[in-house]
Amino acid sequence: MDNWLHDISWAHAFHSEGLTDFFKIVTELGYTTFFMLFLPLGYWLWDKAMFTRLTVIIMLTAIVNAFLKDFFQDPRPAVEWAIDPRTSDSFGMPSGHAQVAAAMWLWLAWELKRSWAWAAAIIIVVLVGLSRIYLGVHDVEDVLSGTALGIATLPVAAILFSSLFSPWHQLPGIVQVSIILSALPVLLLVWPVEQGPRGTAAIVTFMAGWWAGVLYDRKRLEFKRHPNWIIALVGAVIGAGLVAAGLPIAIKALVEAGVPSMWAQVGMLGLIGLFITLIAPIIFRKLRMAG
Repeated sequence: MDNWLHDISWAHAFHSEGLTDFFKIVTELGYTTFFMLFLPLGYWLWDKAMFTRLTVIIMLTAIVNAFLKDFFQDPRPAVEWAIDPRTSDSFGMPSGHAQVAAAMWLWLAWELKRSWAWAAAIIIVVLVGLSRIYLGVHDVEDVLSGTALGIATLPVAAILFSSLFSPWHQLPGIVQVSIILSALPVLLLVWPVEQGPRGTAAIVTFMAGWWAGVLYDRKRLEFKRHPNWIIALVGAVIGAGLVAAGLPIAIKALVEAGVPSMWAQVGMLGLIGLFITLIAPIIFRKLRMAG
């Protein structure tokens, strides 16, 4: 059993050029660029309340995953198996791709309540998990533990979004955002490795920025998608492109200017969160690209 959970040499037998290209595309569903496209597009074009809930789930899941990785410090498979070079020096268990995929796509299916959505979600979760094994960056144990944790997120999220947390919504907006930001020093204190949460800390500011925009929108802006789908889509694609392309450029510029990498990410992701839910909707309305 132990060998089966950790030995991925068998996956090499299935390697082919076409399958490698396919799994390289699939694994992109777990990287930052995808989320920086998918989340704003969903917020601007589909359902801003649903995508706010989805964002909360993704961000919380990502923080839990990063914490557990550093807590267990379980090594990834041997480097000679790795086809995906973007794992840096992070640990293996649980797989972040598998955990976030299970939480994100299964929650989206639950929200949609359609059989096709459940089928699509299950297929995506399985393929994302397989992509990490095929590309040699996770073993079976990493993927199974990540998937299990992602599934376990769903009932927790259901409680979080239930009436049990209605007192939260009665708090002043500044208090809500401050409570979210207070998670940052907590993470710095409790993180299990000396280096601290590194890029994971930026998730907190991203959520704070996103939530600040949501609160303003509910009270004053009430952003709505433009009734003309073509106009709405053009604006959203431009906005999402600016987010996905501009984020790494801005972080790199800050680092080159002497800002520590962690704090450059913290500042820029906070701004990006606010851009998605407040700044961009205001711009879309000014340009008559929103309702």
